[in-house]
Amino acid sequence: MAFADISRRSFLAGAGSTVAASLAGMPLIHAGTAQGQVATGVLRRKIPGSDVSIPAIGLGSWITFNVGVDPVLLKNCTDVMAAFFAGGGEMIDSSPMYGSSQATIGHGLKTLGIHRDQVFATDKVWTSDENGGGDQIAETARRWGISKFDLLQVHNLRDWEDQLPVLQAKKAAGELGYVGVTTSHGRRHELLSVIMQREPLDFVQVTYNPLDREVENRILPIAQERGMAVIINRPFRGGHLTKALRGVPVPEFSSELGAQSWAQLILKYIVSHPAVTCAIPATTRVDHVRENLAAAMPGKGKKDAVLPTPDMRHAIAAAIGDAL
Repeated sequence: MAFADISRRSFLAGAGSTVAASLAGMPLIHAGTAQGQVATGVLRRKIPGSDVSIPAIGLGSWITFNVGVDPVLLKNCTDVMAAFFAGGGEMIDSSPMYGSSQATIGHGLKTLGIHRDQVFATDKVWTSDENGGGDQIAETARRWGISKFDLLQVHNLRDWEDQLPVLQAKKAAGELGYVGVTTSHGRRHELLSVIMQREPLDFVQVTYNPLDREVENRILPIAQERGMAVIINRPFRGGHLTKALRGVPVPEFSSELGAQSWAQLILKYIVSHPAVTCAIPATTRVDHVRENLAAAMPGKGKKDAVLPTPDMRHAIAAAIGDAL
């Protein structure tokens, strides 16, 4: 008999949600660090060419953290960040394009007293001013309340020929850990592939999920060949995918993966690809961030997170296609 669908709203109250329940009782500041000094329960992936590993589930901030100075909404975002760190999360991703999201992250880090080595700070440069990248980075750092980023990326390849040298110079000077570029919504893959072949990138960020799979054909193989880490944005299509699947039972084989919801099944699909380093779902809800992290944690009686086989990956994509 197929698993009954457990909605994201009712996940924590659902039967068998032992991992999520255990997260609720964890201390606010987890023991792990972005440098992987102490292992956590979340599946970790190495950044190619380094000894650094990061959890396979991160936290995006597009739309969800653009809350201005509203005290209630700021507290809600801080609560989401608290659950994220308590559950073993590290990478938070933002951009100057995301309104007040950067300042919201800075507020959360300060309020929670998060130590710098407990967050893999990831942001972007988004400007067409060939001389404006440095000033924008300085303002982004001020909003976060930090002095150095682990990763900076050229957002949606905007003015990439001018901005990539700025980031590479900062990395060479020891002012930045890693350099990358991003695309979203499946756009500009041809140009991205050219840049990946030409430039010494550490990271690329693209859209990928069981419906948006174009990157499997060229982008992900190039990343593997060139030793680039891959961040996945829009895993749920901005929430539209999980909303469309609401009320649809998850497939029977979900029980073999320890997946209790479509959100977890989708994330398992994504991070099971060998080229993928980290997926960054965005959310406004504490239960959702716990559910997302649990997708990359060991199931009951398991030592490691259970990920789908190639046949299961095909079945997941087919099941979602059939449901929609």
